[in-house]
Amino acid sequence: MAERIRVFVVEQNCPYQEVDEHDREAYHLLLKDDQNKLVGYTRIFSKNSEQTTFGRVLVPKQYRNKQYGRRLVKATIEQAQKLFPNKRIQIQAQAYLKDFYRAFGFQPISEVYLEDGIPHLDMLL
Repeated sequence: MAERIRVFVVEQNCPYQEVDEHDREAYHLLLKDDQNKLVGYTRIFSKNSEQTTFGRVLVPKQYRNKQYGRRLVKATIEQAQKLFPNKRIQIQAQAYLKDFYRAFGFQPISEVYLEDGIPHLDMLL
């Protein structure tokens, strides 16, 4: 939780309710390096009867540009498909990451909109 607040509230200068009602029902995926240091985090939860989602995707600043983000998203997709088979995965991506998520097969399904003052768009795998 501390790293989520560090990235999403402090680093992105975005005061919002970072810990929310989804945290209790979510599956929290941690990616750690060989020294047991947190190098990635995301949470996965069922959105409705047809869709699942994941979010709060983060790599701590000191571990960025080392491919941990790619490993994290790949592992998250695999885990979401195991936990919620036969459900489509829909995410709310920060708009600047559109091409990053496209590399995993996600396609935009909305126009860009503001979420807590940050441009986002909905994407579907």
